[in-house]
Amino acid sequence: MRKTLGKIRIIARFTLLEAWRTRLPWVALATAGLLLLASLFVQHIAVTETARMQLGFLSATLRLTTLFLLTLHVTASIVREFNDKGVDLLLALDLPRAGYYLGRFAGFAIIAVLLAASAAAALLLVIRSPAVAAWAVSLALEGILIAALALFCVVSFAHIMPAVSFVVAFYLLARGLTAIRLLAQSPLLSPNEWTTRAIGGLVDALSWVLPDLSRFTLTSWLVGAPPSAEALGFLAIQTLIYGALLVCAGLYDLYRKSL
Repeated sequence: MRKTLGKIRIIARFTLLEAWRTRLPWVALATAGLLLLASLFVQHIAVTETARMQLGFLSATLRLTTLFLLTLHVTASIVREFNDKGVDLLLALDLPRAGYYLGRFAGFAIIAVLLAASAAAALLLVIRSPAVAAWAVSLALEGILIAALALFCVVSFAHIMPAVSFVVAFYLLARGLTAIRLLAQSPLLSPNEWTTRAIGGLVDALSWVLPDLSRFTLTSWLVGAPPSAEALGFLAIQTLIYGALLVCAGLYDLYRKSL
C-alpha cells in the first residue's frame, strides 16, 4: 500500500512538471491579464454601475476560461500520452492502473487549485474583499470536478474533440439546469400537454443525477453577501460525491481497455 501511494505521488509530480513544461502557467497568466484589460474596457463603456459591470465581466470570464483551459490541458495531456505509448510504458513498470489513474487525477486536481488561485489573484486587483477567498475555493472545487469529468471522458473517448465537447455540454447543462427547470414549470406552458409533462419529468430526473453547478462560483458573492460556511460545505460534498463517482467510472473504463 505504501509503495503504491509513493507511485501515485510520483505520477502526480510528473503531471505538475508536465503542466509547467507545456507553459500552462504562462498561458493562464496571459489569459488573466487579457481579461483584466478587457474588463477595464467594459468599465469605460458602461453607463452605470461601472465597477459592478467590470467585476461581473471579469469574474464570469475568469471562471469560464479557467475551466476551459483545465479541460484542454487534461484531454491533450492524456491523448498525447496514449498516442506516445507512455501509458503502456508506465504500466509495464509494475504500476497498477489504479495507481496511474489516481496519480494523474491528483496532479490535475492540484493544477485546478493553482489555476483557481491565479484567477483569484487577478480578481484581487479589482476588488479587495474576503468574498474573493470563498469565490476561489468554490472555483477550485468546480475545477476538481471538471478535471475528474475531463479525465473520465478522455479515457473513454481517447480523442480530444469528443472529450472536450462532452465536458462543455455537461457543464452547460449542469450550470443551466436550474433555469431550464424554472422554464419547464412556467405558467405560460400548458400543464395538460404531454410534451410539457415529459419535459418536466426529464428535467426533474436530470436534476437528481447531475451536480447543481449553478451554486458554484457565483458573481453575486463578490457584489453582495459572501456565501456561508454551510453553502461552501454543500459544494464540497457535491464535489466529493460526483468526483468519486467519476473517478470510479474512469477506473472501470481504464481497466476494461486492452493496453
